[in-house]
Amino acid sequence: MTKSKWKTLIIVQMTALGVQKDAYDSAVETLAGILEQRDKTFREFQKFGGASVIQYTNKGGSTNMTKNPLLVLWDDLNKSALAYWRELGLTPSSYKKMTGDAPKNEKHGGLAAALMSIESG
Repeated sequence: MTKSKWKTLIIVQMTALGVQKDAYDSAVETLAGILEQRDKTFREFQKFGGASVIQYTNKGGSTNMTKNPLLVLWDDLNKSALAYWRELGLTPSSYKKMTGDAPKNEKHGGLAAALMSIESG
C-alpha cells in the first residue's frame, strides 16, 4: 500500500477511536512511511524466495548460514510501526492508557442485544 493510503487508513482508524488530533500529523506521516517501506521490504523478501536463512560467504571464504537481511529489516520496521501505533493509541492497551476506556465495540443486534438486555435487566 502507498504512503498516502496508509496515512488515510491511520487517520480513519484514529477518528473512529476518537483519538485523532492535528498534533499527531507528523507521527501519522512517519508511521505511514514506515508501513509503506515495510510493505516494499516484504514484497522484495517474497520475490527473492522468502527464505528466512541464507548462505553468507565471509571475507575468509567460509560460507555460513545467516538470517536473511530482508527479514531482519522487515521485523525492525514492524517493531518501529508498533511503537508508533502505541504512541497514537492504536493498540488496545495504549488506547486504554490514553482514554481510560476500552475501545468501543460495535453495536450488537438481534440475539446478542436481547441477551445483553436480559443480563443487565
